[in-house]
Amino acid sequence: MISSNCKLDYQMNYLVVRGKETIKIHIPEIALLLIESTAVSLTSYLVNELTKNKVNIVFCDERRNPASMIVPLYGSFDTSSKIRKQISYSTELKNLIWTDIVREKIRQQGKLLEDLNKNEAEHIYQFMKDVRFGDSTNREGHAAKVYFNALFGKGFSRKEDNSINAGLNYGYSLILSAINREIVSNGYITQIGLFHDNVHNPFNLGCDLMEPFRPIVDRFIAEQKFTSFDKNEKQIVLSLLNSSITMNGKKEKVSNALKIYVRSVFDALEKSDPSRIVFYEL
Repeated sequence: MISSNCKLDYQMNYLVVRGKETIKIHIPEIALLLIESTAVSLTSYLVNELTKNKVNIVFCDERRNPASMIVPLYGSFDTSSKIRKQISYSTELKNLIWTDIVREKIRQQGKLLEDLNKNEAEHIYQFMKDVRFGDSTNREGHAAKVYFNALFGKGFSRKEDNSINAGLNYGYSLILSAINREIVSNGYITQIGLFHDNVHNPFNLGCDLMEPFRPIVDRFIAEQKFTSFDKNEKQIVLSLLNSSITMNGKKEKVSNALKIYVRSVFDALEKSDPSRIVFYEL
């Protein structure tokens, strides 16, 4: 995270931060570069090298909230072939995969409430069981209302301007940016989604694939009990990407679990088999 006035440039495979002091960071060790201050300048050479190394670059606005990211145009040698396949996925196939993603998201929501001994957990699990093909009855939306009220209180609303929502939105934006990077790295494009299809959203597919990972952010924010959301709190949420979850019976950092998960979704799409999707466990 770069949060103060400085210049960033490239030197022999290192990111060089030139501020009050000069710091060098080995680029292969960086997964995400979050430029929080608008007083930061950087060279185009550095941007190109970071992109080649698949480093996710996220820029914040004047309020220090994530506002944009750099997404490579090409992430794989056979990108053209994969994009053609992506465009040709049938509605039935996309609904098939989306159904499993929705079920898993609701399951994770239920698991979180169960871990917190919330009575609403059983209600959430019932929503999961009631999901129909393509979530045609919008069990996801119905579950969300019960879930957030159980997690943060009856009067809680996702539309409010408070520290909880600020933390959730910040965490979601980090997960989304990491997922978008993996989509492009696998040779696909983020614009064409499974369920999301807003013509003004350049990250429809990322918004689809991130859904099961939202409860990780929800759990983290609920545990932190932030009363404000500023620089220190953002630094804490950023550490979420380095926390551990279980995938395929092994402990993985969230950032690496996202890679495994995204690859598995594309494998499921290629084979028309949702059982190939690899989900995580906390």
